[in-house]
Amino acid sequence: MIFSRKRADAGRHARDERAAEVLDSYDAEGATAATARGPYDISEAPDDVQRLDLGSLHIPAVPGVEVRVQADPQGVIQQVVLVHGDNALQLGVFAAPRSEGIWDEVREEIRQSLFADGAAAQEVQGEYGPELHARVRTPDGLTDLRFVGVDGPRWMVRGVYQGAAATDPAAAGPLSVCLEGLVVDRGQEAKPVREPLPLRLPREVAEQEQAAEGGATAPAPREA
Repeated sequence: MIFSRKRADAGRHARDERAAEVLDSYDAEGATAATARGPYDISEAPDDVQRLDLGSLHIPAVPGVEVRVQADPQGVIQQVVLVHGDNALQLGVFAAPRSEGIWDEVREEIRQSLFADGAAAQEVQGEYGPELHARVRTPDGLTDLRFVGVDGPRWMVRGVYQGAAATDPAAAGPLSVCLEGLVVDRGQEAKPVREPLPLRLPREVAEQEQAAEGGATAPAPREA
């Protein structure tokens, strides 16, 4: 598993070339069995799986999957994308009411938004229930997207697949393992429904960033 971040700066996103390899000790076969099947609430998650702690989301370490994040200078993460080969999975996690899930409403809003942009979305029954499949126009040409939603206790995870995994769920491979092993730490504080749950850089990475930005302290001159 490779972790890297992109920094949001002055209205544009500059790639941070430093990449830290984390959670490199991983038993893929054992973890696949242990993580089937989430996403989990932190109160019920298996504790024998190594994960990258991003605050509200804990992402299981899966060999070959790169975790790319875009964060502001304070280390607050604004976007999380998992990449494996030519496939990608963008993740988001949101507050939801205690009494009911919100994926049905969110899915319909996504469908209407896509329609307003000239893209038709087809609802398909997937592993987690209803999904949306759409083909959208981007600066790079037509791109297939697959929207997946999972309602949990007072939270909802939304995933957006790109690449072959957008049209063929079997092609998601390790990315689907990441989604199945995902853990949500909702916290106890009250939050408005649909508000994104807070994400942050791992402490070690944030400390490395601060040290790199601060630079080394020059040694005091010796007295003659």
